[in-house]
Amino acid sequence: METSVACFARGTILPSVASQHTTSFASPRSISPSFTTKVYVNSLKSSSLFGEALRVAPRSSLRVSKAQNSSVITKCEIGESLEDFLSKATPDKGLIRLLTCMSEAIRTIAFKVRTASCGGTACVNSFGDEQLAVDMLADKLLFDALTHSHFCKYACSEEVPELQDMGGPVEGGFSVAFDPLDGSSIVDTNFTVGTIFGVWPGDKLTGVTGADQVAAAMGIYGPRTTYVIAIKGFPGTHEFLLLDEGKWQHVKETTEISEGKMFSPGNLRATFDNPDYDKLINYYVKEKYTLRYTGGMVPDVNQIIVKEKGVFTNVISPTTKAKLRLLFEVAPLGLLIENAGGYSSDGTQSVLDKVIVNLDDRTQVAYGSKNEIIRFEETLYGSSRLKVPVAV
Repeated sequence: METSVACFARGTILPSVASQHTTSFASPRSISPSFTTKVYVNSLKSSSLFGEALRVAPRSSLRVSKAQNSSVITKCEIGESLEDFLSKATPDKGLIRLLTCMSEAIRTIAFKVRTASCGGTACVNSFGDEQLAVDMLADKLLFDALTHSHFCKYACSEEVPELQDMGGPVEGGFSVAFDPLDGSSIVDTNFTVGTIFGVWPGDKLTGVTGADQVAAAMGIYGPRTTYVIAIKGFPGTHEFLLLDEGKWQHVKETTEISEGKMFSPGNLRATFDNPDYDKLINYYVKEKYTLRYTGGMVPDVNQIIVKEKGVFTNVISPTTKAKLRLLFEVAPLGLLIENAGGYSSDGTQSVLDKVIVNLDDRTQVAYGSKNEIIRFEETLYGSSRLKVPVAV
């Protein structure tokens, strides 16, 4: 259920900015009231995007903690830091470090997205140091973060759909798949966009399922910057807010997705030659559901977690093939939704049960409350695996 907290943040922290000829990370600095931008070139020698504490930790000092079998689950508190939350949510120090490094990359991407002036092929900020499209810049930042974590063996992104060796261990390490900037085509219109990633144990990203993930997360770049995390075996999906001073504060825990008339219908063109999808959309309209669709998968799925109700659909038809990627988008979001108490479906099964055969596998999907997923499966395929037969 929703737990709320009043947060009064003036804005997101600006990281210090490197010289014009580098995209290296720099330590975060607070914004002055006048929002004057300063270039901290000298600080680059002693600072790191990933924080002083992480930077100075030698690789040899990092040890993997094995989870202990325990029936006791530590309760996390609203208002605590990301570091405190992670220390309670998992005993695996390698996973903690990886998720922390990714949070630093997300913090920097938020700054880059917010300060970018986007054209058709590239985004250039006011300092002139970005000549890449903003999604490619985000891609680079995330790969750098995973290398810096020392616990990522392989990584693969939607922009670079090939396994990249990040130098981490196989035993006690992880493989990560990510969409660096989902919704990058709507950055120029100032819509909310986001980063999606899933974390699998070991060195495999094929021959696995979404249920094999040990964690999944979103970075959401909107009026607020948030980091939404689900950790396998730990209850709930958890939202962290980026504060002025650059810290992440736990502001929401979602453990139940209830019923509520809110829908986000993706790929509506499929209703032209998929009569069952057309029937489902007409049901939403007839029953006076509230339309909440942005055209970005991250904000549309995130609102189900935040509002604790609703349904998101993206359905195929004979002339509109699936475009959502199971590895980079659908499976990670599936863990976030199901950890929050919701359900997912490709029409016949949970998306977490689908085997990832190829890195580029694609699928249709629905996320939402139990009854909404039952309605989705019954309307499209005549029956639902979630509907318990009534005894006669």
